[in-house]
Amino acid sequence: MTSGSLKTMTQIFGEFIEEFPPEHDSLELTFTPSSRPIKQRWRNNRLSAHFVADYLSSFLPVDEEDARSEKRIKESKGAVSYVANELLENAIKFNNDDTHYKVRFGIHFLGEIEVTAVIFASNSVNSQGANKLKEFIEEILDSDPNELYLQQVEKNAESESDTSGLGLLTMINDYSAKIGWKFDRRPDSDTIIVTTVVQIRV
Repeated sequence: MTSGSLKTMTQIFGEFIEEFPPEHDSLELTFTPSSRPIKQRWRNNRLSAHFVADYLSSFLPVDEEDARSEKRIKESKGAVSYVANELLENAIKFNNDDTHYKVRFGIHFLGEIEVTAVIFASNSVNSQGANKLKEFIEEILDSDPNELYLQQVEKNAESESDTSGLGLLTMINDYSAKIGWKFDRRPDSDTIIVTTVVQIRV
């Protein structure tokens, strides 16, 4: 689903969740630009991702006598940790520190038996950065994710670029993730807040 344009205040792509049930569990972290730029804190990304993944385990129904429960927890934590680390790394990497906008990152839990983890991250970009991301999003939505992954691997190798979007494609291909994006343009400003939301069944 796509709505709006970057000339309007809000634009949504993919499977973005606007509102969550009033009674559900969630966890949110914020990273504030300071005298020590956010980008210098990358080494904390993995710690934050693992923390969110560990937090997840308390929401999964567990039967201590069922070996499958332990396997489910291990696989779920691995999936959430990967997605969380990728989202947070991208949000920090592409955040426009000049705006002093706080990078937001967290997770929501939907369901009880069949649990869906909804991981999100938001950061600020300028119009140029937003348009570049928008083009790649449209490519994701219009392409076969497996074929696009192979194309991006080849393109990444040729250009030695680290902005290929392989992380997003891995989420779709390996974890059957549903991904949505929301672009919010700030009034009278070139600043756009991008929120990425990833849903995975755990």
